[in-house]
Amino acid sequence: MKKIKALATSIALATLTASSIASATTVMDNMDDREGMFYDASIQHHPADGVIRLYGPGGPHSALIKVAEAYEKKTGQKVEVIFGPEKKWTRDAQAKADIIFGSSEQSITAYLENYHFITQKDVQPVYIRRAIIAVKKGNPKNIQGFDDLLKPGTKVVVTEGKGVYNTSGTGVWEDIAGREGSLKDIQQLRNNIIAFEKGSGAGFKEFNNQGDAWITWIDWPLTNPGKADYVELDKDRTIYRDMNIAVSPKADPATADFVKFLNSNEGEKLVATLGWTR
Repeated sequence: MKKIKALATSIALATLTASSIASATTVMDNMDDREGMFYDASIQHHPADGVIRLYGPGGPHSALIKVAEAYEKKTGQKVEVIFGPEKKWTRDAQAKADIIFGSSEQSITAYLENYHFITQKDVQPVYIRRAIIAVKKGNPKNIQGFDDLLKPGTKVVVTEGKGVYNTSGTGVWEDIAGREGSLKDIQQLRNNIIAFEKGSGAGFKEFNNQGDAWITWIDWPLTNPGKADYVELDKDRTIYRDMNIAVSPKADPATADFVKFLNSNEGEKLVATLGWTR
């Protein structure tokens, strides 16, 4: 009988230990997601090679490409804008980035965990854009504003980082739904969300696949006018997030002049065509 009890105790301890290890592993995995999961100390940062390179997420890239093309045409200085999911460009950025750009303040703050050549003091907010409701071409569901997103059967797509993905869309739907202090608004909108997509690119794809509406930023429908129309949110529902840049202390000398052009009246007019303002 004692042997049976001892065996049972051993099994229980083994199960507890395995469970603890699994739990600890999950915690560590999540910590890696948040705390510099892409940082590689072996990569040497030497960006000064005659080409100005900007790395960051999809979204601000379209406006930055406009500015880069205009600047290159004006000066002859080569500028490259590399964008998309961070895992696709992180190693190159750690080695070659003259500028890291973010799609919101929380976005750039997360990037600082992986790009140790920049700090909070290097971050410069440059432009802002507003949240809107993207709808299918012709607006077949006749969505006129936020309240229509709460109607039964409306299929809403939102962008959400889920704690593991760097995106400006994190929490935007909740910010909009909660603006008037109504829990019911949040509950009703949540009931209509059919997809929480990691990143705006994935959100746009899912919206095109099966959504009636997508809560996103104005630059997306303006960049893709053939695939989406948009509806403005009421002023008391509208929120803004910024585009920001952080320049490496080791950047190509011409980078400072490019940043000056980005902030110039000419740069402002270029980005305004895609909904970015000051």
